[in-house]
Amino acid sequence: MAEDDVTIIGGGIVGLATAHALLRADPGKRITVLEKESAVGSHQTGRNSGVLHSGLYYPPGSAKARFARAGAEEMYRFCAEHGVPVRRLGKLVVATRAEQLPRLAELARRGAANGVRLSELDGSGIAEREPRVRGLRALLVPDAGITDFGAVSRVLADLLAERGVAVRRGTELVAARRDGDGLVLTTTTGEVRTRLAVNCAGLHSDTVAELAGTRPAARILPFRGEYYETTAAAHELVRALVYPVPDPAFPFLGVHFTRMIDGGLHVGPNAVPALAREGYDWRTWSGPHLRRLLGDPGLRSLAKRYWRTGAAEIARSAAKPLFVRAARELLPALRGADLVPAAAGVRAQAVRPDGTLVDDFLVHEDERWIHVLNAPSPAATASLRIGADIAERVTAHLG
Repeated sequence: MAEDDVTIIGGGIVGLATAHALLRADPGKRITVLEKESAVGSHQTGRNSGVLHSGLYYPPGSAKARFARAGAEEMYRFCAEHGVPVRRLGKLVVATRAEQLPRLAELARRGAANGVRLSELDGSGIAEREPRVRGLRALLVPDAGITDFGAVSRVLADLLAERGVAVRRGTELVAARRDGDGLVLTTTTGEVRTRLAVNCAGLHSDTVAELAGTRPAARILPFRGEYYETTAAAHELVRALVYPVPDPAFPFLGVHFTRMIDGGLHVGPNAVPALAREGYDWRTWSGPHLRRLLGDPGLRSLAKRYWRTGAAEIARSAAKPLFVRAARELLPALRGADLVPAAAGVRAQAVRPDGTLVDDFLVHEDERWIHVLNAPSPAATASLRIGADIAERVTAHLG
């Protein structure tokens, strides 16, 4: 059986970008990508808002801050080169109440420290850019944009196939073992021998780490983000991207407005605990997943800490008028009749054993594995830069 130099578990945008970066560094490297679904980018990659983030939100010096800005510019170039639709729309982050102004000022400080181009707008400046949006002050981030990360993934997969990389769809990892100086990976379509494996399994990254014999530093808690889209008559209520000032205690950005690459307008998401790793609605649940949640002290601690926030998010999920009320803080002209349900996504959020949310990208390495244990937003934006970073780690391992 032929042996790979590197096998990547997960055909989302980070896994594919890693394979792409490895080939750019060494075109002769033997690489296989394993993807359990029939298509690449089926979960977090293809079910997000498509926003190219600029690095505004993240603590200076963090991996998110370092990778987002450079990664966004690299993604703009990649899309232009390969014919993937992309638009640099700009984004407003809007304070609607006086108590939000200090948080907006902190975002401005972070953005400046991270090298993000931005300017501050007063109420009249907001009205000039977004006539129907209400706010006291806002940050304008001109380099935020929109693309289709699912399309990016398909292009990456095609480029890899042209260069001889096997992207094995419909292939799920079920076991792994050491064998001399390498690994034997048992999958649903046969065994794979490899010198090194890279875990880019997203929603299942902690499970893959456990299969590899590693006790992960954090467990994945899936949060579902539910969206609405506006009717055609309401598409022009917002011109570009409009966000509220986020709650610094919670790693989500709040209900916002996204001008999609196809011209539609999406509203959302909320953030509710998913009842399965791939629980895209309340009807989809997993007994083993729920038992694990109930038995994990870190996740119980998280629930105890954030129960009020969680209850409010669940209420907005159950009652559309509450969701509309949250959106109307920014856009008073919005009506419930303007919104129809859109496809939901699930975000893989890593939680530490003490119940704290992992706020940055998290990578764990051992002798034969590199595990990407936390890669939430802005991972799609920064995926080409993240892939290059992982490729450098692979090169250090293999020599």
